[in-house]
Amino acid sequence: MEVGAVAAMRYVKDGIRAANLVMKYSQHTLLAGEGASAFAISMGLPGPMNLSSPESVKKWSDWKENRCQPNFRKNVVPDNDCGPYKPNNGAMTVSGEKRTESCEMGKIEYRPPLVGPHNHDTISMAVIDKMGHIAVGTSTNGATFKIPGRVGDGPIVGSSAYADDEVGGCGATGDGDTMMRFLPCYQVVESMRQGMKPEEAAKDAISRITRKFTDFVGAVVAVDKNGSHAGACHGWTFQYSVQNPDMDDVQVFTVLP
Repeated sequence: MEVGAVAAMRYVKDGIRAANLVMKYSQHTLLAGEGASAFAISMGLPGPMNLSSPESVKKWSDWKENRCQPNFRKNVVPDNDCGPYKPNNGAMTVSGEKRTESCEMGKIEYRPPLVGPHNHDTISMAVIDKMGHIAVGTSTNGATFKIPGRVGDGPIVGSSAYADDEVGGCGATGDGDTMMRFLPCYQVVESMRQGMKPEEAAKDAISRITRKFTDFVGAVVAVDKNGSHAGACHGWTFQYSVQNPDMDDVQVFTVLP
């Protein structure tokens, strides 16, 4: 139950270290935005720095030239441009008065961008030390082309990661906007607490999501306090790696949807 997290943090490269500093040097659980950056730098992390790379700048430029498509907007006009956006039908003004202009574009079908291994970079890790203590952590830049200000499930306790020394731990990756609605890693740990094996608990957590969102893409990895582990996924073939002191190198496990 010791937790630290940062969200929407700019100018600081190492998010997972910043989250650890929040845990160690504050009584808060989550810091966000410019305040998170200032705190991390004050605690010794390098910054502020430019985190753009030639690859990321080109990807953004190409996206702008493609009329900002794909993006994560829905039920807005224009639906295939760079905005500024407004609700497509029945929009309300700030004062609460209904707008008079009409939209002739019809209902916009929402097709969310595919979240998969090529457009996000989540890394989640669980570690059990010699004393049996369990630590988990998740770090990510977030979904490509996200709306500025978006916070995914990375810093949300119980969604991207969760652990309890008495039971085990869990890490997750995938469509964080959907996953955070179900707290799948909390669910995995609590299911193992109730007697489920890691494989059963992982599959159960994923199935709770897919019953509501059939196009969901994501995965969880569960490990109990004894080191038994398993993964479950939906929408892609998922791989995770494991290493213990008796192994010379990591072993990669492949999980089929």
